[in-house]
Amino acid sequence: MGSNNVNVDKLQSVIKDLEKDLSKAKKMNRIEGEWNVGAGSQFSSTIQFEAGKVTLECDQPTFLGGGGTQPGPMAYCLYGSASCYAATFATFAALAGIKLKKFKIVAESPVDFSKVFGLTNNPITEKVKFTLYVESDAPASKIKEVEELSKERCPAVYCLTNPIPLETELKIG
Repeated sequence: MGSNNVNVDKLQSVIKDLEKDLSKAKKMNRIEGEWNVGAGSQFSSTIQFEAGKVTLECDQPTFLGGGGTQPGPMAYCLYGSASCYAATFATFAALAGIKLKKFKIVAESPVDFSKVFGLTNNPITEKVKFTLYVESDAPASKIKEVEELSKERCPAVYCLTNPIPLETELKIG
């Protein structure tokens, strides 16, 4: 049974399975990409997923030395966080029995590139803002509960609001 383009039956089955074995809740995300040292977009990555694969291209805006021919890295970052938050919201709405008639999200993040160029120590970004536009027959209080659950449990929100250790490794050859 589906609701809000979410397979609720499958999701409930997965939750029951995870209750028996929490180790199944851990998954590895991996992206492998290559910088294009020739012409064209600057970076590309072929990303595999259950139903196939897609090649994404990225190009810095011209003021950052790119060609501006593809979305820049910060656009992908904002897209990823917005789509994750939207998926989390729609999923929790479906689990709560809330049918969404229409749902739109706008993600915004002001970016200050002065630190990138070594000109200041200003924060590169100070916030990310999601504005949700929800049409539903559900009471506003129930929709607000879904929003609160989404803020608490969305993986992208977690990444945005918690320090996550970064490891880098350089291999020259």
